[in-house]
Amino acid sequence: MVRVLAGRARAGHRHTGGRRLRRRRTRASAALLLASGASFGLLLVAPGPARAGSNLVVNPGFESVRADGEPTCWEKSGWGDNDFAVTTSDQAHSGGKALSVTVTRRVDGDRKALMLEDTSCAPVVSPSHQYDLSLWYKSTTPDASITAFRHDVKTGWQYWTDLKSLPAEDGYTRAQVRTPVVPPGTDQITWGVSVYGKGTVTTDDYDMEDATQPAPGAACTAGDACTKGSWEVMPFRNPVRSMHSVVLHNGKVLLVAGSGNDPDLFKAGTFTSAVYDPRTGGMKTIPTPVDMFCAGHVQLSDGRVLIMSGNKAYPAADGSHGYEGFKDSYIFDPASESYTKTNDMNEGHWYPSATLLGNGDVISFGGLKEDSTGSVTAEKFSQAQGKWLPRTEVNQTWSYWGLYPSMVLMQDGRLFYSGSHVFGNGTPGTGASVYDYDANTVTDVPGLQDKDHRDQSMSVLLPPAQDQRVLTMGGGNVSSNPEAGRLTDLIDLKQPSPRYVPGPLLPQGTVDQGQGKKPETGAQGKMYVSAVLMPDGKVLETGGGLHDRADPVYEASMFNPATNAFQPGMATDPIPRTYHSSAFLLPDGRVMAVGDNPGNGTFDDHVSIYTPPYLYHGARPQITSVAADKWQYASTQRVTVDRPVVRAELIRPAAVTHSSDPNQRFVDLPMTVGADGTTLDLNVTSNPNMAPPGWYMLFAVDAAGVPSVAKWVHLGGPDAMAAPMVHGFATGMTEKAKPPEKPHASHAVPPQIAGCDRHYGAENVCVPTVFPQSVAATAQARCSWLKGHGYGKLKVNGRDDPLGLDPDHNGWACDGGR
Repeated sequence: MVRVLAGRARAGHRHTGGRRLRRRRTRASAALLLASGASFGLLLVAPGPARAGSNLVVNPGFESVRADGEPTCWEKSGWGDNDFAVTTSDQAHSGGKALSVTVTRRVDGDRKALMLEDTSCAPVVSPSHQYDLSLWYKSTTPDASITAFRHDVKTGWQYWTDLKSLPAEDGYTRAQVRTPVVPPGTDQITWGVSVYGKGTVTTDDYDMEDATQPAPGAACTAGDACTKGSWEVMPFRNPVRSMHSVVLHNGKVLLVAGSGNDPDLFKAGTFTSAVYDPRTGGMKTIPTPVDMFCAGHVQLSDGRVLIMSGNKAYPAADGSHGYEGFKDSYIFDPASESYTKTNDMNEGHWYPSATLLGNGDVISFGGLKEDSTGSVTAEKFSQAQGKWLPRTEVNQTWSYWGLYPSMVLMQDGRLFYSGSHVFGNGTPGTGASVYDYDANTVTDVPGLQDKDHRDQSMSVLLPPAQDQRVLTMGGGNVSSNPEAGRLTDLIDLKQPSPRYVPGPLLPQGTVDQGQGKKPETGAQGKMYVSAVLMPDGKVLETGGGLHDRADPVYEASMFNPATNAFQPGMATDPIPRTYHSSAFLLPDGRVMAVGDNPGNGTFDDHVSIYTPPYLYHGARPQITSVAADKWQYASTQRVTVDRPVVRAELIRPAAVTHSSDPNQRFVDLPMTVGADGTTLDLNVTSNPNMAPPGWYMLFAVDAAGVPSVAKWVHLGGPDAMAAPMVHGFATGMTEKAKPPEKPHASHAVPPQIAGCDRHYGAENVCVPTVFPQSVAATAQARCSWLKGHGYGKLKVNGRDDPLGLDPDHNGWACDGGR
C-alpha cells in the first residue's frame, strides 16, 4: 500500500513522501469527518449495508467491448518502470469475460484497470454520501489494492485514496469496501485495481451502491434525490456577470456579460465573457469587443455563435432616452475562443429575437434602436453569404414584435410567436400569432390567457419536435408590477386551426419577499422562468421571481408532455434565480444555472448544478460507437449501445437569455433495432425545419428513463435538403391573415419600458415605477420595501421625486429613518 501512495496514481501525477501523505490524509479525513458531521447529519449514525440498491458501475462484467476490443468504459493506466499487460480474459466469475492485470517486472510504479475518467463512464456521486464497492477477484500477488479517484468540479480529476489491500487468492473471492465521505465539490468517482508487485490479478463483476440511505428492495438508494434530484452550489464563482449562456459543441459553455448591467464597467469600456469547461471546472475569461449586454444570439449551422446588437447606452437620468441598441454583430468561434466582427445590421436591436431557419439563415425581430425607439425592421443573416442582408432583400411586415419575442420555427418554415416576451404588455390582438415569411402575413392565434401578463414567461417546443406542441408558462408585467402568475398554455400546431388551451397551473413553492421564505398562496406564480428540455423527454422548469426584479421563488417541477402534467416538489436551487438568470442542459444530462440580478443592482455569481433523478437510478447506458458524426437529412445512421435502450434523440444545445431560447428543441430519432439488441439504425428527419442544421447532442435512453452522456453529431446543411417531408398542419386557420403595415421608421417606446424609475440611484439600480400592490403608496411603506430588498443609499436624480421618497428634499431617497 505504501508503495502505491509513494508513486504516481496516474501517469503524470506523482505523489511524494508516502508516509507523510498517509499521515496527512489520516488527519485530513478525521477533520473532514468532524467538520462534516454537523453539516450533513448522516455521519452521526453509521449507515448499514447497502441492500438491493442500483449498481452504478457501467459495464461491470466487461461484457461490452469497444471497437478496439477493449471493455467499454474501462482503461489501462499506471506509471513507472515496469513491464505489464492488461488483457481481457475468459476466466470469468460470471458471463464470458474478465479483466487481468499482469506485472512481470517492476522497479517502481503500478499498473491499473480503472473505469474511464469521463462523464459517460464514471459513476455520479453526491457529496456527503458514502458508497459500498465490491468486486470478485483472484490474484497471484499480495501487492494489489482497490484505488479510487474523484472528479473535483473546480480542479478536475485527482487521486482520492487507496481503499483496500487485496491478499493473494487462488480462486474467486469477493472484496468489499466502503468509501470515505465524498468531499464537497465532487460529482463523480472512478475506481479499480492497482497492481504494484509482480503477479496477476483477475477481476470481474464490479458493484457500487449508495450506502448512505439504504432502501431494501428499492431501485434507488439516494433518498429524496431518487424522485426530486439534487442541487449543488459549486465551490467556485462565475468570473463574469453573465446574462447569456450558450452550450458549445465542444461541451464548453460560453457565458456573456458585456458590461453585465454595470454602468461603471460600461463607462470604463470593460466588457467580459468567459468559457466554462464542465469537465475540468476551468473558467477562462475572453476579450470581448463591445457591450454585448442584452444582445441576441444563436448557434449557426457550423457551430459558431452569431451575436447581434447589444447595449449602446444606458438610460439617461433625465429621461431623455432609454436603453439604446447598436448595429454591430459578431461571431464567436469555439475553436479559437475569440470574436470576429460581421457586417452591421440595418439598425440597432437591443433585446432582439434570433431564430435559425431550416436553410441555415437567421431571422431576427424586435428590440430597441439606436434612439431607444422600437425596431420594426426584420433582419436576416444569410448563411450562404455570411452576412446580414440589406433591408430591401428581407420581407418586412413593419410589425413591432417587442423585446425578445419568442419566435419558434414550425415544421413548414413559418414562425410561431408564442406570446412570451420581455417588458410590459403583449402584442396587440390575441398576443400570439403565426408569421408566414414567404407570404409576408401575420395571422393571430387565439386562446393565450392573460396575454398582457406574460412578461418574462418562457415558451418551449415540447419533446419531441415532431409533435409540434408549444408550452408557455408563467409571466408577469414590469409596467404594472402585479404578482406573477401560475398560468400555462398549450398549443398543438398540427391542428388545422391551432389555438392555445389552458395547461395545468404552475406548482407553487416558497417566496422570499424580504422577510424570509414563505409558502406561495392563491394565484402567486413566477416570472423569469427557466425551462430546460431533458433527455428523458420531460421539461424542467426552475427559478423565477414574484415581482419585477424582486422576491425570488424557490420552486422547481418537471413537466411531462405525455401526461400534460407537472411533477411538483423537485429539488430547488438554493440560489435565487430571477432577472438575468439562465438554466440549461449540459451534455452529461445535468442542468447548470447561473445569474441573478435583482433591482438593487447586485449580481449573484454562484453557479449551481442540478443532478436529475434519472442519474440516481443505476448505471447509464453507453453509446459505444457512432458510425459517423456528420449526418445528413433523410439518412439512416448506425450507432451501437452497450445494452438495450428505448429511445434516441437529438437535443439542440442551449443559447438562452431572459427566459428565451426559441431554438431549443428535442428531435426524436425513430430506430430499427438489430438482432443483438444493441445495434441501432436511427432514422433522421428529412425536414430541416424540424431540426435546423448544426451540432446536436445525441442521447440514448433506457426503459427506466436513464440517459447516456451525449455524443456530438452534426446535422447537414442545405446540400442535403432534397425532398423534405413537410406536413400540411395549421392550414385552416380561422383568423384573418394580416398583410404588412404601412412602412414606418419605428415604434414609440417609453424610456421607462424596463419598469424602472430612473429618478433614483445609478443606472443599474431599478426602483420600480410601480410598487407591488401590497406596498402602501406612502414614503414609509415604499422605503421599508426598498430597505428589505437590499437597496442602499439612493441619490435623487434631478429635482423630480415622483414616488415621494425624498419628503425633506435633501436629494437623497429614504434617508430619514422612515
